[in-house]
Amino acid sequence: MSSKMRFVDKVKMSFEGVTIAIDAMRANKVRAGLTILGVAVGVFVVVVISAAVHGINESVAKQFESAGPTTFFVFRWPIVFENCDGSDDTCRWRANPRISFAEMDALKRLSSVAEVMPQQGWNVQAKYRDKALSSVQLLGVGSNWPAINPPDMTDGRAFTEQESRSAAPVVIINTNAKQQLFGDEDALGREVTLNALSGNKVGSVFTVIGVYQDNVSFLSGGDHPKMVTSIYALERKVGAQTQYMSLVVKPRETALQGEAIDEVTASLRAQRGLRPSRESNFAIITQDKLFDVYNKVFGIFFLVMISLSSVGLLVGGVGVVAIMMISVTERTREIGVRKALGATRGVILWQFLVEAVTLTATGAMIGLMLGWIVALIVNKATPIQASVPPLAVLAALGSSAITGIVFGMLPALKASRLDPVAALRYE
Repeated sequence: MSSKMRFVDKVKMSFEGVTIAIDAMRANKVRAGLTILGVAVGVFVVVVISAAVHGINESVAKQFESAGPTTFFVFRWPIVFENCDGSDDTCRWRANPRISFAEMDALKRLSSVAEVMPQQGWNVQAKYRDKALSSVQLLGVGSNWPAINPPDMTDGRAFTEQESRSAAPVVIINTNAKQQLFGDEDALGREVTLNALSGNKVGSVFTVIGVYQDNVSFLSGGDHPKMVTSIYALERKVGAQTQYMSLVVKPRETALQGEAIDEVTASLRAQRGLRPSRESNFAIITQDKLFDVYNKVFGIFFLVMISLSSVGLLVGGVGVVAIMMISVTERTREIGVRKALGATRGVILWQFLVEAVTLTATGAMIGLMLGWIVALIVNKATPIQASVPPLAVLAALGSSAITGIVFGMLPALKASRLDPVAALRYE
């Protein structure tokens, strides 16, 4: 028999196996339903988690890119506290001095640096007449905020350098805060009272000078009310503690990132009087480092969710073994007849494997469809731009096929090894 004829026969047997599998599912609805449900749940989790992680990755990458690929950050402490058991010996970063405004001004004068911006967040309560917001993220920045991370201004303006240095009580709000506090009214020129959620500072009155459209993303915390003021107003008017202040450094276009990092490091070490043998008591973090930390955190989360989804596939696999073993027992005489008519062990094995894969593939398609629908809902209702990547589809279908083959192999082997004479006598 030619290879072409053997291929045609295999295709015919595959279609026949699919037809028999569908008939078996109709005849054993409960057992088949449980098997399909187990596989569907496993595939559903894989698709949803993959879609969410894919959307979060794109959102995070875009947010990092918005500040410029060479921009880096100066923190008082490292973002990952490794080998810290709570003692001063292993947690030496706790003694790091705070970043000062004098150090910031010195960095601005470096030849390789274009912009240096302070930043610090603080939670406040905002009140306008009878409307109040219990928790608002108030970000304190420098007057060069538009040069570092340009806001999408919908109305008004940003504050000036003079307003920044004098700690003028002016604030820029996002569209969410504007809608919740002022509704359809014009927000410009309105006065809001801001009270720090921590500390004893009495609330201060700030004038709204601008409204911006927030770029909603996973890292920014979603579409919540936010406000921006100068770092000096944050400290003097609101009472924020600037020991948590960090710096955003943007190198000149003519300078390499490594060159700017070296110059910033040397400047800070010199200002702090650090000898060459001493470690730096500050942390310089690049966007690549931030992305690495993010990947480690979400990598663990992704592995945990994939492990949980594998439980669903395992349940489906056990169901495949159960339903296929019953199917072999119920069709013993049929197998005997087919073998008596010349069917080989390979033909019987192939038929039952096709049936097993049909069961798991049905569950995979259901899980894939439900996962795709949930991904669309997440995309529309949350800041996560979830989308199902092609690899997730291939992984879902591939895992279901492997589950069907692995767990269907035992029943298929049992069926292929039946003695035709004993099978024909089976009652």
